[in-house]
Amino acid sequence: MLTITCSLAQSPPSSVVIEGKLGAGRGRHVVLIAGDEEYRSEETLPQLAKILAVHHGFACTVIFPVDADGTINPNARTACYGLEALKSADLMVIFLRWRDLPDEQMKHIVDYVESGRPIVALRTSTHAFRIPAGKAYSRWSYDSKEWDGGFGRQVLGETWISHHGAHGKQSTRGVLVKEQAAHPILRGLRDGDLWGPTDVYGLRLPLPGDSMPLVLGQVLEGMLPTDKPVEGKPNDPMMPIAWTKTWQAPNGKTARVFTTTMGASQDFASLGLRRLLVNACYWALGMERRIPSESKVDFVGEFKPSPFRNNGFIPGVKPGDHALK
Repeated sequence: MLTITCSLAQSPPSSVVIEGKLGAGRGRHVVLIAGDEEYRSEETLPQLAKILAVHHGFACTVIFPVDADGTINPNARTACYGLEALKSADLMVIFLRWRDLPDEQMKHIVDYVESGRPIVALRTSTHAFRIPAGKAYSRWSYDSKEWDGGFGRQVLGETWISHHGAHGKQSTRGVLVKEQAAHPILRGLRDGDLWGPTDVYGLRLPLPGDSMPLVLGQVLEGMLPTDKPVEGKPNDPMMPIAWTKTWQAPNGKTARVFTTTMGASQDFASLGLRRLLVNACYWALGMERRIPSESKVDFVGEFKPSPFRNNGFIPGVKPGDHALK
């Protein structure tokens, strides 16, 4: 039995453990960290954890930002309890935006990244941290000049640049990079399988280091998957919306990193995005040979994504409400 170190004993609990069932991931621990104000990471990540646990056997701990009454509050940027679960993590899945955590909490994330273990990052994680100058981990901030672009640019491949498509008006269709069609992360995927109402993010091309684009984001004229692509710019060129990269940790270990600028809970309604993320978790862990021809990504229980918008979270929800029934 895999032993998971987490904060369920604290008051109030800030995490939920979803035990792994039978599957290729049996014995591996995935820690998923939610915390953004707009794109409903607090809905995407617990459902991803259930898919990984129930269909693939991974043991998952999902960590949320919570208020003193124990309810999930994505606007709580300055605290994230339970990050000590990363000590026993085999994989960190991160979906954060502009967090400014106390040094003792931030240290758990820094220690994990600097250990050389793998990372899967969603959407706003390119600008996961906004830390004022003078603090211990200010160089990790998205706008760092000391460590160009901070965690986003240095570890994931890019920091916050811009909205490439019109935010809230132009949706995104995924187009596979032809030269990477045989990549294990793309197994079971075809052009158009990925769609989401969130817009494409602007990036600086080419992405740094050994970054390898896998999926390009085709900007559509409207907010339906059947809408036509926008003519000319911003589809010339199309921006990557999913890529791989390696991160050379200070201890000499090389971590596998996967980043996608999709990931809102409405995006996660797309079977293609769910499959992309599950495959990415396998790949990040070096388990690409065990990725099925079509990974099982059916929803576990009910999943009704909320529209993305600031302050659009459902009040009164507690981490335990996401436990398997």
